[in-house]
Amino acid sequence: MTAQLIDGARLAREKIEQLKQKVMELQARDIQPGLATVQVGDDPASRIYVRNKVKACSEAGVRSIHRDLPESSTEADVLKLLDELNRDPDVHGIIVQLPVPKHLDARRLSQAIAVAKDVDGFNWQNLGALVEGAPGILPCTPRAAMVMLDHAKIQVEGRHAVVVGRSNIVGKPVALLLIGRGATVTVCNSRTADLGSITRQADILVVATGRAGLITRGMVKAGAAVIDVGINRLPSGKITGDVAFDEVREVAGWITPVPGGVGPMTVAMLVENTVNAAARIRI
Repeated sequence: MTAQLIDGARLAREKIEQLKQKVMELQARDIQPGLATVQVGDDPASRIYVRNKVKACSEAGVRSIHRDLPESSTEADVLKLLDELNRDPDVHGIIVQLPVPKHLDARRLSQAIAVAKDVDGFNWQNLGALVEGAPGILPCTPRAAMVMLDHAKIQVEGRHAVVVGRSNIVGKPVALLLIGRGATVTVCNSRTADLGSITRQADILVVATGRAGLITRGMVKAGAAVIDVGINRLPSGKITGDVAFDEVREVAGWITPVPGGVGPMTVAMLVENTVNAAARIRI
């Protein structure tokens, strides 16, 4: 068996094309969707991520506002900028590009973004709504994973889903989304004892640990859907996921590649969250 590839890059292009029409409809109402990205410092990987977001916004017709702050910026400096963006009626979505310098409190910064403009879905109010089962703005990467499962027509209800990773950004929210869709969900992490004995039970396996090649062929159930959220740069410079792709694809039923899988779809979901935030405006 060779797994069917869930091509996130292609799906992302299709989503951006769909969003163009919605953006034109908003423009006809004198609403120009705008996404503000705040970057503190000059992390090279962050530069790449921001460039991808700016490109996707441009393709969809969304105005992109990029605000650079020096590495030496204080928390007060960043909070002041976020307050300005919160009050700017032409900005519908705001994100703080992670990671931020160590002297800054990323959690405090994310909570300073207005709930209605929290297009990353990290604000506690948006996360709380997800726990309640009445989600507002969904976190981009978990939402991307669910969209990819749906595109592949993978049944979620009644299936056993295993999530490897417990972060507030991916692991916990995607577990909640799977629960909301009727899956039986087990949440593990990279330190779970005998991890393979649990992952082999998964009909749907979502992996988000940041450990290259953590999941190998012997840890995957035949025919399972494997969603690899990990992005790791090897010493050679190669980008790889948390799943040993070449060997796992020989046993899985469906698999996402890295790069070209969840990453592009995450960016597309960010653009869609921004467009949807703009669409909520009443004029």
